[in-house]
Amino acid sequence: MKKVQLIVGICLGVILMACQTSPEATARSRNFNSDWKFNLGEVSGAASVTFDDTSWRSLNLPHDWAIEGNFDKNNPAGFNGGALPGGLGWYRKTFNMHESDKGKKVFVDFDGAYMKTTVYLNGDSIGFWPYGYSSFRFDLTSYLKFDVPNVIAVKVDNSQQPNSRWYSGSGIYRNVWLTVVDPVHVDHWGTYVTTPEVTNKQATFQLRTTVKNDNSAAVEVEITSRLLNANGKEVGVDIITVSVPAGERTEGNQKITLGNPHFWDIDDPYLYNIETELRVDGKLTDTYTTTTGVRTFRFDAEKGFFLNGKNMKINGVCMHHDLGCLGAAVNIRALERQLEILKEMGCNAIRCSHNPPAPEQLDLCDRMGFIVMDETFDMWRKRKTRYDYGNYFDEWHERDLDALIMRDRNHPSVLMWSVGNEVYEQWAHADRDTLSIEQANIVINFGYDDFQLSNIDEGMNVNKLLCKKLADRARVLDPTRPVTVGCNEPRPNNNIFGSGALDIIGLNYFHAWYDSVPKNFPGKAFLATETVSGLMTRGYYKMPGDSMFVWPYRGEKYKGMKLDPVAENYSCSSYDNCHVPWGTYHENSMRLINKHDFINGQFVWTGFDYLGEPTPFQFPARSSNFGIVDLAGFPKDIYYMYQSQWSDKAMLHLFPHWNWEEGQEIDLWAYYNNADEVELFVNGVSQGTKSKEKDIYHVSWRVRYVPGTIKAVSRKDGKVVLEKEIHTAGEPAGIRLTADRTTISADGTDLGFVTVEVVDKDGNLCPNADNLINFDIDGNAFIAGVDNGCAYSMERFKDNKRKAFYGKCLVVLQNNGSKGKAKLTATADGLTTTSLTVRAK
Repeated sequence: MKKVQLIVGICLGVILMACQTSPEATARSRNFNSDWKFNLGEVSGAASVTFDDTSWRSLNLPHDWAIEGNFDKNNPAGFNGGALPGGLGWYRKTFNMHESDKGKKVFVDFDGAYMKTTVYLNGDSIGFWPYGYSSFRFDLTSYLKFDVPNVIAVKVDNSQQPNSRWYSGSGIYRNVWLTVVDPVHVDHWGTYVTTPEVTNKQATFQLRTTVKNDNSAAVEVEITSRLLNANGKEVGVDIITVSVPAGERTEGNQKITLGNPHFWDIDDPYLYNIETELRVDGKLTDTYTTTTGVRTFRFDAEKGFFLNGKNMKINGVCMHHDLGCLGAAVNIRALERQLEILKEMGCNAIRCSHNPPAPEQLDLCDRMGFIVMDETFDMWRKRKTRYDYGNYFDEWHERDLDALIMRDRNHPSVLMWSVGNEVYEQWAHADRDTLSIEQANIVINFGYDDFQLSNIDEGMNVNKLLCKKLADRARVLDPTRPVTVGCNEPRPNNNIFGSGALDIIGLNYFHAWYDSVPKNFPGKAFLATETVSGLMTRGYYKMPGDSMFVWPYRGEKYKGMKLDPVAENYSCSSYDNCHVPWGTYHENSMRLINKHDFINGQFVWTGFDYLGEPTPFQFPARSSNFGIVDLAGFPKDIYYMYQSQWSDKAMLHLFPHWNWEEGQEIDLWAYYNNADEVELFVNGVSQGTKSKEKDIYHVSWRVRYVPGTIKAVSRKDGKVVLEKEIHTAGEPAGIRLTADRTTISADGTDLGFVTVEVVDKDGNLCPNADNLINFDIDGNAFIAGVDNGCAYSMERFKDNKRKAFYGKCLVVLQNNGSKGKAKLTATADGLTTTSLTVRAK
């Protein structure tokens, strides 16, 4: 059987430079987030320089206006879009350019704005970008003024809804940068670094630098590239000279050889920097830094995935882009916290579903050691919602695909490109019309001059051609990484699979088809791009735990049950016994992935709950139940099953809580590792010792409830490894506050996440408490959001109060830009008041 072996050693892309606030700032990229004015709603003349915006709201970016709104079933996004408002918003910013910037090129760079963004400078329209997830740049140079203030105005139009199958957010929700460079500079996303030759003794860095010359005359440009290790020490250098015609671009090619390379790995994500300097006639014109890593990997059709020569499974999760109560507004600490929680679970990979991620997400994956599937589109030409990107695909998909790959192709964490997810073009009945070669060139080959319809049979399906076009373009821009698509049509006559364009067969669900993959797709590497879709509500348990509930009901075929949302209280069981008809339960997926060497790994749907798509319920449910971790960042019980399988850290998790009706039969489950057995005690009386059976990842007991204490003891070779106790909680008496960090940065963006628990007089969590907690903040922070992980709560995320949900809620503190202390005080009727202090420095 032919093996697919793609060996790669790649690097990390563009990094974001430090913020400069001085009027004489000379940094290449300047933070452009502060001091904007905002108005929700259309306003006539808002792009004009003379427009009076003094009554508008002042704010700093990133900003998501939708998350500030109220949940309403009448919001056009619908419950699948999170039931939050869309609309149209205007942003304006007045700024001055310094005299030292005269004669330079000035660009504004948007990491992302949702959606249909139009940018104006001093009254002139300078650009439009419809896709809400792409990063894009506009040239401001010819519109700038140096003798008077400049006014940039941005219209973001998210009024036509539904346009997404999940919560999109609204506004300029990612960072904005002002890039100021000499006319001779490294072009936008202008470096590309690969390591085509890698051994343990030596790595060869191949550097491609695109130099742009915006002068009126040709120039000779000296390119100096220095390779720096993690300590900033130079470990290699190369210098060349290239000729760049006036107004043109020229690519310079360099090579640096490094001895004894330190490999990037999930457990040791070591990074190098390449510092590129451009000089004309000895004068420095630009300095550009690219972060990079050395690693090899391959996806094998028989043996699975290899990283740096080591065979391993990709143990990944799918992640949507929202940050819970913070909405879509990107924040580095919020992203980092999510990844920290997943890393502790043993997760080693992230699928960016189903759109380009924030650049900061990839920077974090680089330095924290996560493998990334970087995804471009959720739809192609065929729309999934009325106003989605399918309306713009024909005209814009080439620019958006290029933007993703050119921006991200240097990240060592990115190991594969996905050019689509469950696109409707996959189905055999889609667009049965076939095309001649001449017709195909007209229909498909617009935009890319270098696209070749090679090896195409006469009369090929247009959708197969489209898949080939996207995959081939990805390989033109980056031939070092494999290309895949997440498909939910498992048969070989799937147009996407039938195109022959994919390097990796990516299958969403259809777990029963795994065994037939080698037969159906001989010689192709296989990855379970989306698995499980289990349904769980943290803290809620539907017994018996060994009875499976398949929701939503789709007939006897699924042996499911007709779901009464009110009777079920919009909740799904936290035992591993509830899933959607198209998916399976977590342990079953784990068993299937572990069964076959040829399965390179999986991406579980999903790592965290996310806003929108509240399966299996409808409004007032407004966020998903799919996550291993809830929307507030509190792990569900299944988190510990993954930790027991994906992590070597000794762990023991016993659940559920121990507050029930006297005499009620309760299923007690335990997840564990690094042990042979677990013994359960109820009030000191043994209920028996259990060991995991083959392909079963938990042990369980069915016992009658009596108040007191349950205790689990894990043992290996007869010796105790871990013990866990759960006590019956008394009446709620107090509030416990626990900060993820007691010291944060005084940078105006850093966050402190404070877990709020309702406890009894002895400090036991009250598992059914739903007390309303009020928060007061004094000092150098403000409340950025509140949450409790409840998928059907109608409480606002931007507030100073929150009800506990199964005993817990969350408050997020954000530094206001100054040093010092912030004191958070939590109060509730009948509970003892509690305070906590967080320092910023």
